Amino acid sequence: MNSSLKETEGFKNYNVRLKETIEIFTKRLFYTLFEKQHNNEEEFSFLKTIFLEVASKLSIENGEAVWDDFKTRFPEIRKKLDLDAIAIEQNDPATKSLEEVYLACPGFYAIAIYRLSHELYELNIPLIPRMMSEYVHGITGIDIHPGATIGDSFFVDHGTGIVIGETSIIKSNVKIFQGVTLGGIQVKKSMSSTKRHPTIEDNVTIYANATILGGDISIGANSTIGANVWITKSVPKNSLVTYQTEIKISTKKNGI
Repeated sequence: MNSSLKETEGFKNYNVRLKETIEIFTKRLFYTLFEKQHNNEEEFSFLKTIFLEVASKLSIENGEAVWDDFKTRFPEIRKKLDLDAIAIEQNDPATKSLEEVYLACPGFYAIAIYRLSHELYELNIPLIPRMMSEYVHGITGIDIHPGATIGDSFFVDHGTGIVIGETSIIKSNVKIFQGVTLGGIQVKKSMSSTKRHPTIEDNVTIYANATILGGDISIGANSTIGANVWITKSVPKNSLVTYQTEIKISTKKNGI
């Protein structure tokens, strides 16, 4: 027997090829949300078959019951996504129509997969929600943990580099720009069951590359967080938080 095969005989099989299966499942699930209900029963059947196959390989019990519950949540997910799309179209001057949001906005795609994966997370399904979020993370550069709680009319502009941690709470009408991190102030395995990430109240805008850390941190309603700030303590409602630095521009003498 080949020596390299002998070396791997004792390795556990982690079903890594399921990553490709989940990519197909995630894309088709997204498409199905926006098709007419009476035309997509065949598609639902296909998705159910994939879901049950993955559930079986991951030793998830009651796969059929979970799928049936998950499927009942699709209309509500679609309603939330339509509100997200409207928020993007109304707030992004570069977006000219709702059609552009659905077809060409990476932020919307990331939000859509988050809302789908979050429902599976809420059903206590292991791994599949994370695999879905990692797929869309690779496509968009936006990392939203499926465990995060996000309210209605969520607006992500550009989005590249955004990180939203597992226990983050984002309420309604929040706007987040590229490079924003909602993270934990400490990284300890012992804190896995505690709230490690911030709470963002209604109508908050967070501009590019702001970092907000800590599970007991709250950004008060109607606040604006400027670009490049680092926040580790709560901010009252109706606040404006900015980072100030001095930039000097001078004219060169004789072009030198």
